[in-house]
Order: sequence, then structure tokens, then C-alpha cells
Amino acid sequence: MKEKSIELLNKAIADELSAVHQYMYFHFHCDDLGYDLLSNLFRRTAIEEMMHVEKLAERVLFLKGEVEMKASAEVKKIHDVKKMLEMAAGMETGSVRDYNEWANECSKNADSATKKIFELLVDDEERHYDQYDKEMENLTKFGDNYLALQSIERSKNIGAGKPVV
Repeated sequence: MKEKSIELLNKAIADELSAVHQYMYFHFHCDDLGYDLLSNLFRRTAIEEMMHVEKLAERVLFLKGEVEMKASAEVKKIHDVKKMLEMAAGMETGSVRDYNEWANECSKNADSATKKIFELLVDDEERHYDQYDKEMENLTKFGDNYLALQSIERSKNIGAGKPVV
């Protein structure tokens, strides 16, 4: 019973670590292009994913398991913002699917605490998906102007002596 939960928790850790790496890569590139809104969205999401890793690892240790700190995927070198958002939305959809399935599996194994962790992660991943979906809608609706406005806003802030975060 607990061995299966530890296995699923470590799979989730691997997926979350991959997400952290991918989202930070997107953050760096969006920041470099002056797309502050998107850069900050990717950064905030990466930080939330790091907090997921911590929560998952704490449960593994509680179950007396070994925390495996290996990412499940290599970072994809994507520079096109639309493709970044599509990939991010797809990653979140996959996590929602997996975590729902794994919550059900933990329930079958009478591990309600791990089940609850996966259910809480589903809530976060659905919120992340919604954020990326809204950004894809904005990009579709406003096109490259949407990105240009973000870059212009940064230039205005720099010109006004405001710190760029």
C-alpha cells in the first residue's frame, strides 16, 4: 500500500521538477523580450510547482520512502510565446489527469492523506491551466500587439525610473 503511494508521489515530484525547469526557461526568455506579464506568470507558477515538490517530498518522507529528485523530462527550447503557452496548458492538463487518477488509486489503497494531497494539487493545476488558457485567448484576440504592449510598458517603467521586477 504505502509503496504504491511512494511510487506515485515520486512520479509527481519528477513531473513537478520538470515543470519548474520548463517554466523557469520560459520565464527567462519572456523576461529577456520584455514580456513582463508572461515572464512573471511563468515565474510565479514555477515557484508554486516548487512548493508542490516540497509537499510531495514531505509525504514521501512521512511514509518512510526515499525522495527521488529526477525531472521526468528535458527542457524544451521553445521561444515562440504561443507555443510556450500551448505547452504549459498541455502540461497542466496532463497533471490534472494524472493527479486525479493517482488520487483514485490512493483511495483504493486506503491512503486518504496522499489522496487529499493529489486532490489539492488538481485544484492548483486547474488554476494554472486557466491562467495559460486566458493568456492564449489574449494572444489570439490581440495578436502581436498584446506582446508589444507588454514590452512598451516595461520601457515606460524603465524610463520613469521604476524598478522592473
